[in-house]
Amino acid sequence: MTTPADKGADRLAGAAFFHFTAGIVRREMLRFIQQRERFIAALVRPLVWLFIFAAGFRSVLGVSIIPPYQTYVLYEEYITPGLIGMIQLFSGMQTSLSMVYDREMGSMRILLTSPAPRWYLLVSKLMAGAAISVLQVYVFLLVAWFWDVRPPAAGYAALLPALFLTGLMLGSLGLFLSSIIKQLENFAGIMNFVIFPMFFTSSALYPLWRIRESSVLLYHICNYNPFTHAVELVRFSLYTSFSAQAFWVVLATTALFTALAVIGYDPSRGLLGIRRKGG
Repeated sequence: MTTPADKGADRLAGAAFFHFTAGIVRREMLRFIQQRERFIAALVRPLVWLFIFAAGFRSVLGVSIIPPYQTYVLYEEYITPGLIGMIQLFSGMQTSLSMVYDREMGSMRILLTSPAPRWYLLVSKLMAGAAISVLQVYVFLLVAWFWDVRPPAAGYAALLPALFLTGLMLGSLGLFLSSIIKQLENFAGIMNFVIFPMFFTSSALYPLWRIRESSVLLYHICNYNPFTHAVELVRFSLYTSFSAQAFWVVLATTALFTALAVIGYDPSRGLLGIRRKGG
């Protein structure tokens, strides 16, 4: 039977976990705000694609009427959800890069020895990274608005849950990679090996039907790429629609990579633990 004392202890533990998460999120946000170069770099990359690449291919790569669009759209409008995915992909990898650094010589060495469950620490880190990526996306959309990329006003609000979920998915992927990569230098190379194939073999730049016309094999690769479904979830949400397939794929992928990251950071079961025992 649960006593009032047990209930009070549970409430105290819940409050402690809340402050723990809030502290990690606040720390990551302050770090991001203080690193102005990181903020500018996060915006320059997609803006270059929007202002130069998309403008140059506008007359060549017109997009027909496909869901969720109700009319013919310019290439700049089509590519915007893909560039949002790019922002979140790089943000997730950048957050995980800082995780590698902190694990070796920063505050994460202390946090990993805290009494909080390991999974709770990693989920808090994921939530902080997702919050940062959401902030970057909305700043990008503000700039894109002046470039006549103007989705429905309601789409900006409908986009928020999708952004948070896709941010968690891409952050969990980076967190899993950081759990199996020990050295900072190696992680930077792996980032490029993961980021660019995921981005270019997706629907970020071209509709899947157009890819299928040129290569059936590439179409199947894009269709099985979880980043494609992240982009489509963002695309549909931005235009106040919902893609059930994209939602479930992103949710399942988030759960899978988060579980793998938790196992990877478990000293008794994960790869880090195996290395320490072997070393």
